[in-house]
Amino acid sequence: MEKFTKESMKQAIADKLRINFGCDVEEADRGSVMKACAMVLRDRMSINAVDTRSKIRKKQLRQVHYMSLEFLMGRSLMKNAYNLGVLEPMRAALEDMGFKPGGIFDMEPDAGLGNGGLGRLAACYMDSLATLEIPACGYSICYELGIFRQRIVDGQQMELPDNWKDQGDAWLIPKPDEVEEVHFGGTLREFWDGDRLHVVNEGYTRVLAVPCDMSIAGYDTKHTNTLRLWDAKSPTPIDMSAFNQGDYLRAGEERAMAEAIAKVLYPEDNHYEGKSLRLRQQYFFVSATVQSIVRKHIQAYGTVTNFHEKNVIQINDTHPALVIPELMRILMDDAGLDWETSWNITVNSVAYTNHTVLAEALERWPQDLMQSLLPRIWQILCEIARRWQTKVEQYYHDEAKTRNMAVIWDGEVRMANLCIAGGMAVNGVSALHSDILRSDVFKDACGMEPGKFKNVTNGIDHRRWLAEINPGLDSLIRDLTGGDDYLRHPGTALPKLDKFAKDKEVLTRLGQIKHANKLAFAKFAKREQGVIVNTDAIFDVQVKRLHEYKRQLLNVMHIVHLYLQLRDNPNMELRPHTFLFGAKAAPGYAVAKRIIRLINSLADQVNNDPICKDKLQVFFMENYRVSMAEVLMPASEVSQQISTAGKEASGTGNMKFMMNGALTVGTLDGANVEMHEVLGDENMFLFGLKTEEVKEVRDTGYNPYRLYSRDASLHRVLDQISSGFRDGVRYDDITERLLFGGGSTADEYMLLADFASYCAAERRMVETYADQAKWNQMSLHNIARSGIFAADRSIADYAETIWNVPYKK
Repeated sequence: MEKFTKESMKQAIADKLRINFGCDVEEADRGSVMKACAMVLRDRMSINAVDTRSKIRKKQLRQVHYMSLEFLMGRSLMKNAYNLGVLEPMRAALEDMGFKPGGIFDMEPDAGLGNGGLGRLAACYMDSLATLEIPACGYSICYELGIFRQRIVDGQQMELPDNWKDQGDAWLIPKPDEVEEVHFGGTLREFWDGDRLHVVNEGYTRVLAVPCDMSIAGYDTKHTNTLRLWDAKSPTPIDMSAFNQGDYLRAGEERAMAEAIAKVLYPEDNHYEGKSLRLRQQYFFVSATVQSIVRKHIQAYGTVTNFHEKNVIQINDTHPALVIPELMRILMDDAGLDWETSWNITVNSVAYTNHTVLAEALERWPQDLMQSLLPRIWQILCEIARRWQTKVEQYYHDEAKTRNMAVIWDGEVRMANLCIAGGMAVNGVSALHSDILRSDVFKDACGMEPGKFKNVTNGIDHRRWLAEINPGLDSLIRDLTGGDDYLRHPGTALPKLDKFAKDKEVLTRLGQIKHANKLAFAKFAKREQGVIVNTDAIFDVQVKRLHEYKRQLLNVMHIVHLYLQLRDNPNMELRPHTFLFGAKAAPGYAVAKRIIRLINSLADQVNNDPICKDKLQVFFMENYRVSMAEVLMPASEVSQQISTAGKEASGTGNMKFMMNGALTVGTLDGANVEMHEVLGDENMFLFGLKTEEVKEVRDTGYNPYRLYSRDASLHRVLDQISSGFRDGVRYDDITERLLFGGGSTADEYMLLADFASYCAAERRMVETYADQAKWNQMSLHNIARSGIFAADRSIADYAETIWNVPYKK
């Protein structure tokens, strides 16, 4: 296949416009041009994907199936063009055709099929799987509406539908010939045929799972994998009898119920209907996926008995956990295998990645819901639970441990325990997180089966999160390391930067690149939100999902502390400081939404107080998303990674900031621990209690009110937050929650305990920033030592320690 030139790219785009949109270049709008560009690349990737699948079949390679309810893909046009090596011809072609390339790329919506780090990680891993030439397919739901579009109205988060498919569906290829049928409800009929028990599900409701495939191009390779997204359809478009009788709502009821499954990512589940829909989503996604994998395996090998030798199913968090009983169902009910054979295949096919230590995030489903919605799955779960419980009892002879490790207990199905019982491996996503899983969260399970527990520290797609989004830094790295080797081997190429740490010319250039990126973000912020950002100020950034353990509120407390100092002494020397927040709160998470409102109240106060002019700014960036991060990360100078020690599994934002030269103010939590191992105290700003100290303080009777009473600065900060700011909104509910609990543990995430240490770390950071040569030197060290956090390294770890598959070195 010949390479694209500027002229051949122009011709290909023009042809797509004529054939698919019925217009020529002069008539085309930017949206049509964007889609035409996507289709040109899609065609190239589709050809490569066919060749890749043919190679896999011929060599009978083991395949990885990566299952995740979230894939936060962001925009794909520039990414795919970059990986295919045609970004420059495409830019040149668009310019020749009279379009600004940036304007065309900006027409693509973010494919927001994820909520945060979990979905973004999955997207990064798909890129690395293809780049390392590992035969793989990702699976999820083709949500009509992704993560909501956030609007801030009167300081409060409002959720609007995010209809990404209007422009983003150019990448999707429907495969109606590979539809799977998923069954819900009904009754079970059992009968014996010789010595085999047959179980038949009858009277069920059918939902069709229609695959929509998205090709995933690797970097500098023709190897192309697939992300398969399942759309939900009713087998009966309309009840004609009801329609003809004028009952139009009932006529479309079955279709509406089926299509609700793929309507929205994470429907609110604080009511029975929401819980039922979430469970339907999970089983729909799991059943369609497993049926598809098994069907293709049988087509290739004619038997399922070697399934575990040719397939590995990696489940990303507990959402796909029903893959275990569903695979058992197919192997027994459809393939006719006995329990022992089916179980051996299943436990040697499935691996589980845990992403949390928070008890509320370890999914549990009510028995009655599981039993009524998935009767055969419930039956299989009961047998898995019985056998697992017997194994635990025979090993420990301890009722407390049996209860802790049970798959079904007290009317609930515990999905994490199901994953441990039914999988070959359980991995955490940072060294600290994996240690906590072994020593605390899954201590008893690890004691019984220690060989199952692994660690694979998360990683990021450094080609996207450095080379593509930060061209100035990319150019510097190429100049200093002698080429583009870092794009494939960041772990060996990036450390070469360390030797330039005392080179004044290099450090000056690094500072100039950062300032240019700050100017670019300021332009973006002005266009998107109408705000004027001081580019001479420190860009101090905290962008991530809004959760109490991530402690955006601690950041707020420090800003209030600074503001009160400035009010006391308007002439005090204060280095200009711009605090930038970006976060979405889950629609039903009331406390998180209150914290967003508090940030906006504080921003309104600070940005309208003349005392703060040219000294202090606070901005909450509305609708934080991948495409915003791609502008903000290169501009950021300070990365706030301030979660309570022991609560963050890993984090990936911390890695993206580090790779773009931002310095971290953070706790020893998640992957910050491994960052600290390569950076040392001298290249980041650590503060706060360590994981074991958090437990000690809590166990010895932590009293946040005592701290409030003794620390005058803290007392004043909380009083100011309680009484509110110029908009008249009080926040005493937040301060009472910190001091007294208000229905939960008082200061559950230890903000007051870490407040003084955090303020001191921020002071050290500001003092260091005054010496720009020193700052840029630290920044260079961060970039140089970030290579270990590349997703390529993570995927290589999975390939070697869990999947047992070869990969391109």
